[in-house]
Amino acid sequence: MSSEDHDNSDQKNIDLILLTIGVLIGVAVGIFIIARDISNATMARMQMDDPAVQAVINERIQPFGKVYTDGQTIPVDPAVQQVAAAQAAAAPLTGPQVYNAACMACHGGGIAGAPKTGDAAAWGPRIAQGMDTLNKHALEGFTGAAGFMPAKGGRADLSDAEITDAVAYLVEQVK
Repeated sequence: MSSEDHDNSDQKNIDLILLTIGVLIGVAVGIFIIARDISNATMARMQMDDPAVQAVINERIQPFGKVYTDGQTIPVDPAVQQVAAAQAAAAPLTGPQVYNAACMACHGGGIAGAPKTGDAAAWGPRIAQGMDTLNKHALEGFTGAAGFMPAKGGRADLSDAEITDAVAYLVEQVK
C-alpha cells in the first residue's frame, strides 16, 4: 500500500468518525428537545390541576361589576368602606402643606402669570384688594390680564379652609 493510499484511508476514517460524532450530537439534541417539550406539556397540565392556580385564574376572570335591579339589596364592599373611613380620618392640611402640594407648582416659578412666592411687587396690588378677594379668587378661580388661576389651584379635593390657609401662608411670605 502506498503512502498516498494510506493517507486517503486515514482521511476516510477521520471523516467517518466525525460524521458519526455529528450524527450522535444531532440525535442527542433531538432527544433533548423532545424530552423538554414532553416535560413542559406535563408541567403545564400539572399546574392547571393545581387548586391554587385555578383560584387565581377564577379570580382574574370574574366579571368586573354586577348589575342590580330594583328591589335587590346592594352589598357594601369592604374595600370601599375602608377607603371612606381612611379619608374621613385624614387630618386637614396646613397652609404650608397645601402650598407644597398644590400652589408651589405655579407660584414657585411664576407659571401662567402667577405671582411668585415672596415677590412683594407682584403680590402688593393683590393684597391691597383684601383677603376676602384673594380667598374668593383662590376658591372660585380667576382670569386676569396676567394669567389664569384655577379654582382651588386645580385641587378640588382640598377643603375651603385648607385653601384659605394656603392663601394666608402665601401672604405671610411677602411680609
